[in-house]
Amino acid sequence: MGDMTENLEAMLARGGDSASLRFALATRYLADAKMERALEHAVFAVQLDPEYSAAWRLLGRIQSELGQAEEALQTYRRGIEVAQKNGDQQAAKEMTVFLKRLERGR
Repeated sequence: MGDMTENLEAMLARGGDSASLRFALATRYLADAKMERALEHAVFAVQLDPEYSAAWRLLGRIQSELGQAEEALQTYRRGIEVAQKNGDQQAAKEMTVFLKRLERGR
């Protein structure tokens, strides 16, 4: 675990919980291939801010990498809705590509 991850965990421990902090932690744990920890923080990120399209995209990616295809499909569908509603066309486009790949792989 790198210094950055430790700093982020320390912020969380001090009560600084937020969707962006959870997103940052999920991203760090994903980079370190600590998938269960990444999943835990990504789930919290979308719970804390259900309108955070990047967090939905990250959660779907983690679920997909963990082999949780059904969960990832649901996550991407929800994320696409959120992104479109918020005008985040790039995130919607990316998640649509990921969704189609997953659907083809079934």
